[in-house]
Amino acid sequence: MRLTLWTDYAFRTLIYIGAKGGGLSTIAEIAESFDISRPHLMKVVNRLGAQGYVDTVRGRNGGIRLARPAAQIRVGAVVRDTEEDLAVMGCLSEPGFCRIEGCCVLRRALREATLAFLDVLDRYTLADLLLPDRYLADSLGLAPAIRLSTKPDPAVAADAGSAQHG
Repeated sequence: MRLTLWTDYAFRTLIYIGAKGGGLSTIAEIAESFDISRPHLMKVVNRLGAQGYVDTVRGRNGGIRLARPAAQIRVGAVVRDTEEDLAVMGCLSEPGFCRIEGCCVLRRALREATLAFLDVLDRYTLADLLLPDRYLADSLGLAPAIRLSTKPDPAVAADAGSAQHG
């Protein structure tokens, strides 16, 4: 299964905003951070706003922020909301596409696989995607003072443990 660039940009946007913390983000800074098209990103952000994932603040000091806590944004829901068609073959989206669809085992297997794919994604939230917070902030060029969670960073704990034993 291949997700569209639209969904990719939606996730990049949500991850960037989440990694930044409570402050406002701008389309320009997100586009620059990921080196992606500003006009396309504007359309994605507009739809994310209409779908209730982000709030937009207009004006000179405006920007975008998460509309709800990251722990309430399910990855599977974002995929369902941003993908127009999750059918991996025409027979899954168009009745009458193939003459054997009524008895086709492949069609059933592909439908089950799609549902399993979405089921796995439903187990993750945006908060899960933000767990490597320090590394995300560094990778995105965000201020290192931003801490997204109070949980110890597993990579840092592993580094500290190996330094003590090494």
